[in-house]
Amino acid sequence: MTDTNYWTSAPDRIARGSMGLCHLSVFQPPFNIDARDLPPQEAERARTFVESFENVEEVLEDLGPRSVQTALSSSVRSDLDIVHATAWGGMLGVADPAFADDGNGMPLLSEAERLRERFPDARIVGRVTYHAGAEHTEDVVWLPDGAMFHACGWPGDEPFAVTGDPHAVIASLNLPGWALDNVGVDLSEKPNEIEWFRLGGLALGPSDPWGWEEMQATAFRVRHSESAVRSMEDLYFI
Repeated sequence: MTDTNYWTSAPDRIARGSMGLCHLSVFQPPFNIDARDLPPQEAERARTFVESFENVEEVLEDLGPRSVQTALSSSVRSDLDIVHATAWGGMLGVADPAFADDGNGMPLLSEAERLRERFPDARIVGRVTYHAGAEHTEDVVWLPDGAMFHACGWPGDEPFAVTGDPHAVIASLNLPGWALDNVGVDLSEKPNEIEWFRLGGLALGPSDPWGWEEMQATAFRVRHSESAVRSMEDLYFI
């Protein structure tokens, strides 16, 4: 099933822009659980989570389990209708090609804001990279006490914008200096030279599920909203 309502591009049209890393996590307490001790994937809860996003109108098909290390494909247009979602107890996650951005829309931040309202006691952590000749990144960390930062731009280049307060995030997480040193985070560097996703990894701590091949997600083919499709057509078929 590849037919959706809003695309003007054919399902087999080759994409130019491409998705890199992509995950948006909702991490509910307790915050000290080892990722490998999280409950097994619950496909129905993952589907419900996908259906709750504004950029998804309908889940059309359950495509079955995937390792969380299975990257989203963006080779042809029909790939862009596939999202991955997870539900392991208090950890929810989603990866969606509609999160891609070139600095004009900041969809990851918009979704994080909505998730913050729905899950006020959760740590919300997201990372998206998009390639279109150069790499664009968007990272967000939002903690239950309100400490947050959002970093968005072209690493090694300008413009690169950071909002919120990453120092407040570090303080809220009680991160010692050696923990930052171990992952190479130095906030005295220029914002476009900092690997912000590493601070997101520290926010997830030992519960970070995204590096484990054995952690399972579920792939779904969806009908994206009209606004999400319009944005993806601009980004992936430049």
